[in-house]
Amino acid sequence: MAVVKTEFSIKDLENLSDVKAHTIRIWEKRYNLLEPDRTDTNIRRYDMDNLKKLLNITLLYKAGHKISKLAEMDPIQIQTLITEETESNSTNYALESLRAAMLAFNVEKFDSVLENLLNERDFRDIYLNILVPLLRNAGMLWQTGTVDPSHEHFISQRIKHLLILKTAEVKKNIRDNELAEFVLYLPSGEGHEIGLLYANYELVRRGFKTLYLGANIPTESLEPVLKQKRDAIFVSYFTVCPKLEDMETYIQNFLHSVGAKNEFWILGNRPYKNKGGIKSLKRFEEITSFVGYLDKIS
Repeated sequence: MAVVKTEFSIKDLENLSDVKAHTIRIWEKRYNLLEPDRTDTNIRRYDMDNLKKLLNITLLYKAGHKISKLAEMDPIQIQTLITEETESNSTNYALESLRAAMLAFNVEKFDSVLENLLNERDFRDIYLNILVPLLRNAGMLWQTGTVDPSHEHFISQRIKHLLILKTAEVKKNIRDNELAEFVLYLPSGEGHEIGLLYANYELVRRGFKTLYLGANIPTESLEPVLKQKRDAIFVSYFTVCPKLEDMETYIQNFLHSVGAKNEFWILGNRPYKNKGGIKSLKRFEEITSFVGYLDKIS
């Protein structure tokens, strides 16, 4: 089992703060900004308090404050200044706050930041401009070994929970009408569900009926659905599965199992050229293009 980090290298700090290691060393030497421990071989090791301080300082530094002035401030002054900055640049502040909550596995702080955002901003804006960048950043940090997969799972589960709640809130919009009905699923081996949950939210918000099947659904398991949902539009989100080289085979298997009569909408940034000119197939590489299309047809 992986051990969650409680101490960090200067490279970790660089990845987390987007401040070059060389700059961190200068800040440390010139302004006594951080107080790392050192190993027997004189390698810097930073604890969680050092990391939190650097993230706060970086947020204010990027907002235009001089590092020399920030280094002279005590923690209370720093927090006061951050609160003031919140009003002028809430997106950056929210991102840094949510990332700090992720590192500390702080459920209360994570939910509190989201609650404040929801009171001030549209949910679509929050998802596209804050939550999606947060997830991408967490994935990058995991790939570089800066954070543990448990950090990414922590925020993923909080965001999934939020998406389910927001979808339940807008379900009152669903009405008996002649709008198409949608079946949403992820293919076998695909477990990245957040994008599909958001697609479901956008559909439900517009009054469409949806059947949400979730992750890891074999293509043949869609056949029984057709007996009850003959005219359904199928929606899937490809992140890691099927593999790029298997995309054509998967599309053909879908057409064989479900047929070309039902439209098949694929979301996700997976390049695929519809060489056969399949009319029932629609591709949305960006979630914004999917949302824009829904705006046109609803």
